[in-house]
Amino acid sequence: MNNMLLETTGIPLWISNSFPIIRIVLFCLVVACAIILIVTTLFQNEDSNSADVITGQQESYYSKNKGGSRDSKLRLITIITSIVAVVCVVLYFVSLLIYSGN
Repeated sequence: MNNMLLETTGIPLWISNSFPIIRIVLFCLVVACAIILIVTTLFQNEDSNSADVITGQQESYYSKNKGGSRDSKLRLITIITSIVAVVCVVLYFVSLLIYSGN
C-alpha cells in the first residue's frame, strides 16, 4: 500500500529507499543535540542577583563581563542546538508519515 502511495505522489524510488538511512541520521542528530543541550545547560552560571546583596560584595566591570561573555556564548549554543533538535524531530516524524517501510 505504501509503494502505491509513493508511486501516485511521484516520489522517486531512490528517495523512498533512503528513508531508513535518513531516519537513523536524524535520530543520531537528535541524540547529539540532547547531549550538547545537557552539557551547555550544566555549564551556564546561575543568575542570582540576590547573592550580591547578601554578601555586600561588588564585582568589577571586568569580572561581570568576563562571565557574561562565556554565558552569552553558552546561551547562544543552547538556543541554536534546541532549534536544530526541534527541526530534526519534526523531520523525523514527517519521514515516518510519508513512508513507514515494509
